[in-house]
Amino acid sequence: MKVPAMIAAELRRLTASRMGVIALIALVCVPILYGGLYLWANQDPYAKFPEVPVALVVDDEGAPSAASDASPDDTVNYGEDVADNLIEGNAFDWQRMTADEAADALRHGTVDFTVTIPSDFSTALTSASGDDPHQARIDLETNDANNYLASSMGTQAVEKIRSSVAEMVGSEAAERLLTGLSDIRDSLVTATDGATRLTDGADSAASGSTTLADGTAQLADGTAQLATGAQTLADGAQQVSAGNRQLADIADRAGSVVQQATDALPQVRTDITAVLQEQGLDQQEIDRVLAALDPLATRLQDGNSTVQADVGKIDQLADGAASVASGAATLASGADTVAAGASAANDGATQLRDGLGTLASGAAELRDGLASGVDRIPASTPDLRTQQADTIADPVRVSSDKVASAEDYGAGLAPFFAALSAWIGIYALFLIVKPISRRAVTALHSPIRITVAGWLTPAALGAVQMLGLMGILALTLGFTFDHPLGTLGVMMFASATFAAIILALNVWLGSVGQFLGLVLMVLQLVTAGGTFPWQTLPAPLAALHHVLPLGYVVDAMRQLMYGGDLARAGGDLLVLAAWLVGALVLAMIGVTRMTHRRTLRDLQPSLIG
Repeated sequence: MKVPAMIAAELRRLTASRMGVIALIALVCVPILYGGLYLWANQDPYAKFPEVPVALVVDDEGAPSAASDASPDDTVNYGEDVADNLIEGNAFDWQRMTADEAADALRHGTVDFTVTIPSDFSTALTSASGDDPHQARIDLETNDANNYLASSMGTQAVEKIRSSVAEMVGSEAAERLLTGLSDIRDSLVTATDGATRLTDGADSAASGSTTLADGTAQLADGTAQLATGAQTLADGAQQVSAGNRQLADIADRAGSVVQQATDALPQVRTDITAVLQEQGLDQQEIDRVLAALDPLATRLQDGNSTVQADVGKIDQLADGAASVASGAATLASGADTVAAGASAANDGATQLRDGLGTLASGAAELRDGLASGVDRIPASTPDLRTQQADTIADPVRVSSDKVASAEDYGAGLAPFFAALSAWIGIYALFLIVKPISRRAVTALHSPIRITVAGWLTPAALGAVQMLGLMGILALTLGFTFDHPLGTLGVMMFASATFAAIILALNVWLGSVGQFLGLVLMVLQLVTAGGTFPWQTLPAPLAALHHVLPLGYVVDAMRQLMYGGDLARAGGDLLVLAAWLVGALVLAMIGVTRMTHRRTLRDLQPSLIG
């Protein structure tokens, strides 16, 4: 009897009765029902989040606005803004409640979690501009007795709320800061213009002070020379005054003598008259003598007048020389004072020149520093400041790209549950399919043919299971496949591999092997990495991930379904091929043992009915 005939005989046995057909159909549908129903139920749970009831409590009392252009009466209420955004966002079924209503709803399971915005929420958000900065608080309350995953969703939701509030408040604060910087820039521009004018003025003043210093230096030299000349003049004038005084004294004495002589003329005339009379001269003769003397007296009187006039002039000259000497002394003293003042003025002008030079240098540094400050603060417009504030508040934008992409949550789980369904389907088939029939052992004789005949029947039925499951995934659930035929091929190849493994277990261990197939399924359920990454597993289970076949089936399906690395899928198939060949070889060895000798174990009833 040939292998196809043995397969046909086994199929006739399975369909010999109505109940047998029903059982076969039911077992063939096991992976379809398991994989299809589970993936249908979890196809896109995130799309149902707007139906998840959540209590929202807003107790925020608001706070004065921190905006620079706000009036004292302006207020903000960030709590109400957050509530409006949440309700408009429709991420959950947000229900506004009071604190007591929310607590009662959470306790009775009416809502899955509660979010409370406390009364000081706005006050805390605006506190950064005051002297008591502190963080705002959002209260999350969950009840794991309702649903543990709902608590996890609440934690993620509150984190998103915190992030959006931080971005909103940060954007407002940054815009106020940028507006202040813009005002500072305008002031710096004005200050730069003033510093430029100051620098120009200081340069002009410094230039003028240099000229002034040069002039005062010349003035100091001139006044020093003047003082020296004035002192020389004063000394000469003093000498002239002294000489004139001596001359005046002599003139005074001469004038006095001449005056005395003039004053003595009448007495001399009388004495001459008396002497002449004593000599016996008559009056006529005396008159002739006196007449001869009168011209002399007249000349003496005239000379006295001249002398007295000259003496007066000499006295005036002496007084003038004394005045000149006194004035020259005063001039010399004043010239010394002027020279000292000119020297001091020269020193001051020099200091002024140096100070104005320093001022000009400092003004230039101030101008350059202010200009540099202006350059470092870019000019802005209200629209630009808004964009800058948004960027400061949310500086990082996540650019997400996928090398291979699953369209939704259900598609992400499909490879794992399809692979698991393949194992469950084969496991269920071996409940009615005989691994190795006595008829095959008797008719075929060859262990290879016996093993192939025992394997092909469940492998063919498993292929039917995978074809049906593929139809459910693609047509009913609407999953898309980058390589649909390749994905179907991996599913069928995986089913055939699982059939070989369970066949080998049954050949060697009988019903105990069938039970071990269940144990092996549980091990692969937790080590395949179908939900969480396999790297999160404990070390012993992570090691099994690299050995057991289910993980390679999941990986190969992901590559073909999502458009991943085809070479990587080829490597996975090589591992599955090794399992397939190894299981078939192991099964052949067991069949060889069965065809050559029988043991008491073969005659014992099965532990599993």
